[in-house]
Amino acid sequence: MKKFSYVITDELGIHARPAGLLVKEAAKFTSNITLKCGDKSGDAKRIFGIMGMGIKKGNEVTVEAEGSDEDAAIAGLADFFKNNL
Repeated sequence: MKKFSYVITDELGIHARPAGLLVKEAAKFTSNITLKCGDKSGDAKRIFGIMGMGIKKGNEVTVEAEGSDEDAAIAGLADFFKNNL
């Protein structure tokens, strides 16, 4: 399992538009990808799971990937977070 943490800098947090983009990015990988924030977690490939977490600006999230392409998934998602959130 690989993981990284990131502090959300987007003024609106993870709202509908970036959540949809995140799901599309996560779907590129076969690994199981989980997003965690505080005591909540959700499947990064399911938009309602992400939206239901209510992630705001300044929250720290941890992205975990487990599977055959976990290294590529973590690298791709780390770039996604830096460029979009």
